[in-house]
Amino acid sequence: MKINYKSVINQAFHLIVRFLENADNEDAPVVNYKSPDNLRNILDLQISDEGIDYDKLFEHIDNYLKYSVNTRNKQFFNQLYSGTNIPGFLGEVFSAVSNTSMYTYEVAPAATLTEKELIGKMCGIAGFKNGSGIFVTGGSNANLLAMFSARNKFFPEGKINGMQNSPKFTAFVSDQAHYSFGTAANLLGIGAEALIKVKSDEYGKMMPEELEKEIFASEQRHEIPFFVAATAGTTLLGAFDSISDIDKIAKKHNCWMHLDGSFGGSIILSSKYKNLFKGIETVDSFTWNPHKLMNIPLITSVFLLNHKNVLKTNLTKLSTDYIFHENEAENCDLGEISIQCGRKADALKLWTSWKYYGDKGYEKRINNLFDTAEYFEQKVIENEQLELMSERQTLTVCFRYNPGNIENLNVLNAHIREELRKSGKSMVNYGYIGTDLTIRFVVANPEVQKSDIDIFFKNFFYTINEINID
Repeated sequence: MKINYKSVINQAFHLIVRFLENADNEDAPVVNYKSPDNLRNILDLQISDEGIDYDKLFEHIDNYLKYSVNTRNKQFFNQLYSGTNIPGFLGEVFSAVSNTSMYTYEVAPAATLTEKELIGKMCGIAGFKNGSGIFVTGGSNANLLAMFSARNKFFPEGKINGMQNSPKFTAFVSDQAHYSFGTAANLLGIGAEALIKVKSDEYGKMMPEELEKEIFASEQRHEIPFFVAATAGTTLLGAFDSISDIDKIAKKHNCWMHLDGSFGGSIILSSKYKNLFKGIETVDSFTWNPHKLMNIPLITSVFLLNHKNVLKTNLTKLSTDYIFHENEAENCDLGEISIQCGRKADALKLWTSWKYYGDKGYEKRINNLFDTAEYFEQKVIENEQLELMSERQTLTVCFRYNPGNIENLNVLNAHIREELRKSGKSMVNYGYIGTDLTIRFVVANPEVQKSDIDIFFKNFFYTINEINID
């Protein structure tokens, strides 16, 4: 049966526009919350023997959108990403329409050159003069590639013979680092227990003197320290480790130095805040997630190296003449440097967005995030019923409600946060600083203005009044 493309696309367009416009409505909820059992009944998720027509399909899609969290909503402060980037969204759409894979220039000529252009630009911004890189499926996978590259540098025979006869390797990250490093150590056969978590200070920054102590202790145990990762924006406090200080120690002990900028990497686009990345030009590798502070649709992640040919030498010999051929474009085949075979053309959505905003536009957007976070912090400081749990460093603010007459503030604040989330009015997350529960506000949507922050606090205190705290 011939598809009426115009009719189908018009129906889809109508749903998309309504969804986007609804997110811009200040009265629209972040989520129409339902319990898992109730939502399962509403969505009618079972697949039947017989198919359905497009009209019925769009009814199901409409229902899906109705009960999804609207991360474009300006009251969504729950995760390290938010907002809808329309140029990036268009790139996502046209990437899906062309539906190609990134293993060869032959099947993805425009996408290949787009990715190579962006990798070159991002390496230049990081100061990697002889850099290389590739788009990957998330910051966790970029961190895995960093440890993978380090392992293969120090134990290249492991690629062929495995790790069973290898020396005892050790890797070092902050105790505030992302959990993906433990997963990477597990997957690579190094072992999660070989990942040593270095103490951080009161601001959540790795302490360089503690790193050196841990590396020295590892050497005394006749282990081989091989990998150090600093963090550019921790998940709770938004802390930036001292890149240059940590890099000096890593190089002194002949370790691979990685910078995990999964959260804060895009801050490098602002000349006002680029000082946070002092020393980045000498690290070995860098994780950068444009799907966070650049607001590109998920997933858009990049792994950058300060070396030219590491990605290709990471892989075992590719005996795949059914994919890779000798021709004028063979040096453009990105599949030869990727641990994936099939890979989506994620570069297009980043390119369309960056092309639209330009460097200056993105710098303004990053600066606005900082202005908004600063305003939020000041509102907390000015309110006697609110307590700032840690000094703001970048784009997260940790605070709690503390009227001064409540014993168990952890239970109270968890309850406030949960009721606020289920109300659909605003959404924030929480974590722990030591044993104290803290509500974590994070601004990642550059469209958010100070008036949106005022609405958040209105919703926050309305929720407190609703739950009738004595």
